[in-house]
Amino acid sequence: MSTPATVHRRLKPSPFLPDLAEIVRKDRLTAAETLYQLRLVDGTELGHVPGQFVEVGVFGVGEAPFSISSSPSRGEVFELCIRRVGDVTGALERLGLGARVTVRGPFGRGFPLDAMRGRNVLVIAGGLGIVPLRSLIINLLDERADFGDFTILYGCKNPTDMLFKDEITRWAARSDVDIRITADIADPSWKGNVGPVTTLFRRLTIDPRNTVPVMVGPPVMFRHVVKQVLACGIPEDRIVLSLERRMKCGVGECGHCQINGVYVCQDGPVFTYAELKRLEEAMLR
Repeated sequence: MSTPATVHRRLKPSPFLPDLAEIVRKDRLTAAETLYQLRLVDGTELGHVPGQFVEVGVFGVGEAPFSISSSPSRGEVFELCIRRVGDVTGALERLGLGARVTVRGPFGRGFPLDAMRGRNVLVIAGGLGIVPLRSLIINLLDERADFGDFTILYGCKNPTDMLFKDEITRWAARSDVDIRITADIADPSWKGNVGPVTTLFRRLTIDPRNTVPVMVGPPVMFRHVVKQVLACGIPEDRIVLSLERRMKCGVGECGHCQINGVYVCQDGPVFTYAELKRLEEAMLR
């Protein structure tokens, strides 16, 4: 499988120079997560690839990296699903519609869409891993004829943590998508599968010659899911993962995201398992 390309929206004198964007919509998804829709003030499109991220800054507070949740096939606006966990995310939540923030990027390597075309795609999301994978899912649905069988496996801690519930309902209603969902802990109202995302592999038929698995989630999920995928006969260089780890500056200068000398913000966040298995600190084995 070819290595995903690094794509930037346009050349700037410095990658530290931001653009201005305004918040055009906010939707509360859970008690902690909000979906933000933004538009660049200069009227251009972000020009990202699914799997990339941006740095968003709030004036007087600071800046933080966030995965892009929307597909580039959807026009001028782009979306970020953000969990409220600190100063920047708290400040974002207090901003109203029309407020302006700074945006740098997009940065990093995205998912290898060209290598997926004509193949079956197996998307595996754990927890917040559905956030960057949503950009890929929507892109694949918008270009559905270019891909083979499309399967989505999504695991969350409990049903109340599930993100994009309305969209998942619409995806599940389609005849050209097989979506399976599980919760680690079920409440009385949950009628679906209970257990880790690996339990969704039961009764799942995978063609190892023509399937590209793409997974995003916590490292502990990677270790178990990779074993399942390898057991199906899929080669290591066709297993795709996104590893967002301690990213800060986005341009490989601060060193926060180094893994054995590899800068996740620039060399990733998308990797193949063949690339990551050589990095001891990636903790995938």
